[in-house]
Amino acid sequence: MSTASRLDGPSPSASLHPNGTQFTVLGAISVSHFLNDSIQSLMLAVYPLFRSSFSLSFAQIGLITLAYQLTASIIQPLVGNYTDRHPFPYSLPLGMVSTFLGLLLLSIAPDYPAVLAAAALVGLGSSVFHPESSRVARLASGGRYGLAQSIFQVGGNAGTAMGPLLAALVVMPNGQHSLSWFSLATLVAIAILAFVGRWYQNQHRRPRHAAGAGPVHGLTPAAVRRSMTVLVLLMFAKFVYLTSISSYLIFYLVHRFAIPVREAQFHLFLFLAAVAAGTVFGGPIGDRIGRRQVIWVSLAGIAPFTLALPYVSLTASAILTVVIGFLLASAFPAMVVYAQELVPGRVGTISGLFFGLAFGLGGIGAAVLGQVADVWGIVRVYQICSFLPLLGFFAFFLPARPGVPARPAPAAGVR
Repeated sequence: MSTASRLDGPSPSASLHPNGTQFTVLGAISVSHFLNDSIQSLMLAVYPLFRSSFSLSFAQIGLITLAYQLTASIIQPLVGNYTDRHPFPYSLPLGMVSTFLGLLLLSIAPDYPAVLAAAALVGLGSSVFHPESSRVARLASGGRYGLAQSIFQVGGNAGTAMGPLLAALVVMPNGQHSLSWFSLATLVAIAILAFVGRWYQNQHRRPRHAAGAGPVHGLTPAAVRRSMTVLVLLMFAKFVYLTSISSYLIFYLVHRFAIPVREAQFHLFLFLAAVAAGTVFGGPIGDRIGRRQVIWVSLAGIAPFTLALPYVSLTASAILTVVIGFLLASAFPAMVVYAQELVPGRVGTISGLFFGLAFGLGGIGAAVLGQVADVWGIVRVYQICSFLPLLGFFAFFLPARPGVPARPAPAAGVR
């Protein structure tokens, strides 16, 4: 078997995961991810409310995203690295408490600094939730790592899609204080994550193979570093472009097509729903045909659509954003699992690094793009960002994989 095959091909899941894929646990963390990320997306979707209430510029709007995503990005790799060595199963419900407090503060924030503090608290909750949940997904995967990542991540993307819908239907008509109603969602998530924590703790009481270590690929350290550099570059392209849509699509549509904010929020919902759908397919397809192929197509493949987006009609814009969202989202489960297999045995560190990069790059991108929008206009933001997916062609430099499809783990013992 070649080096590339061992990296991106089938893993010896049957012998390492005799209990099969734990769908109950995967469903629990997916639902928790849905609740967690719906809160975060709700915060993004009510930016027009904060902008009018506190007379904010686009740059200040970008700083809200930066405050939230920097706390998430900086702390996540540290959490992952610590829990690789010192597992802490009940960190998941404890992290959700921070999200709960951030949401309550957001609902009563009297000024812009309070909004920034609330955003940072929500980000702190994410810094604990994402690396540990990703580890649980790998533990519960039964060797079907891409499928498990997709189940976990689709919950978050579905929650992200719900944010604009909830903002349009609940928060915009009822005002800032109605954000506190959604604190009930975080309490439900805390209860679910307590169940996950008990299951996670039981796994560490059982003698077993190093959880989720994956195959030894045989690449040299230099080859691993090159591959990780390429993945970080691709993460930059993916998440800065994603931020240009999630943070500024509402403002872009209102400015370009003179539609009401409520209608623009529904357009954002369609984009984020497409992102959720794309996540469902990215992981399982990567298990079968190879993660490198999925990464290649999902980034470089959207370039024609992103290049056309700033110049089309409102209807065509809605269609293109759905196509872009679907293809773009399919990359991330494949990227996370690919990176975990590049550095076996460091699931928490790699998950924290990649989720942290996702938040950090998105936050920095939001702040920079806000400055661009203030100086050159919101339409120019989309014209500039349309070129980012061309960086997807760097996926060519990832270790290649032969064309033998990976086979999923046996169905015996699936729960």
